[in-house]
Amino acid sequence: MTAAAVRVTGVTRVFAGAGREVVALEDVDLTVAPGEFVSLIGPSGCGKSTLLRLIADLDAPSAGTVEVFGRPAREARLSRDYGIAFQQAGLLPWRTVRANIELPLALAGVGRGARRERADHLLDLVGLADFAGQFPDQLSGGMQQRVAIARALADEPSLLLMDEPFGALDEMTREHLQTQLLRICAENRAAVVFVTHSIPEAVFLSDRVVVMSARPGRVREDIAVRLDRSAVAGAGLDSASDDLRADAGFFAHVARVRAALHGTPSLAVAGDTVAEDAVRGGAA
Repeated sequence: MTAAAVRVTGVTRVFAGAGREVVALEDVDLTVAPGEFVSLIGPSGCGKSTLLRLIADLDAPSAGTVEVFGRPAREARLSRDYGIAFQQAGLLPWRTVRANIELPLALAGVGRGARRERADHLLDLVGLADFAGQFPDQLSGGMQQRVAIARALADEPSLLLMDEPFGALDEMTREHLQTQLLRICAENRAAVVFVTHSIPEAVFLSDRVVVMSARPGRVREDIAVRLDRSAVAGAGLDSASDDLRADAGFFAHVARVRAALHGTPSLAVAGDTVAEDAVRGGAA
């Protein structure tokens, strides 16, 4: 049996505060299958980013266990089983675009020729082959994020961890990069854990949306998203993305996630007729 990409069991994280303890997460269970795209969404301060950091072994749980492909999170980090991308691209300004992408490979001792070949493949994948010799400050914010995603994929990880990577971008750029991310994930077949505050973004990208409660963060609802993304993932065309975002099923899923966030009765999705104008309001 193939091990889960991520298995979080009974995880609690408590932070020591000024004279009191703050419980960020409490008794959280989460399983992500290989190749599955799962988004975490919830109110600010609910522990979404904390949970991602625990999976990445950038923090340790106060109780419970975190496994990545059947191994403790620390072993997975040391083995470079995952790539990670944050809201800020975090590129090194003195390195070219290609050199930034090559950095994880250089640290792993990969030879120069193999590094360049892998970086050039990733540059083609993210549509930046013409910018390989440029420096980060010569790129737009959206282009920098594409470089950061390419760098996260350099080691060919089986898991990609993403903490609001598009949160600082304008809506048009954000939607374009969502489309490209689906295409990239379809090619690489990596599992993804994606933190976002945007309901439409979570629905557009995810096989499942995990809705978390306000602090202490718990899993309130785990929602399967049943949308046909094959046209988007296959060609990466914004026109296909626009069609998907205009689909009644998309709006129905947005409404269901919103209901879960607000703790209101959930709308059924499959087989229900949900008026598009009834769920369009507040979709952003």
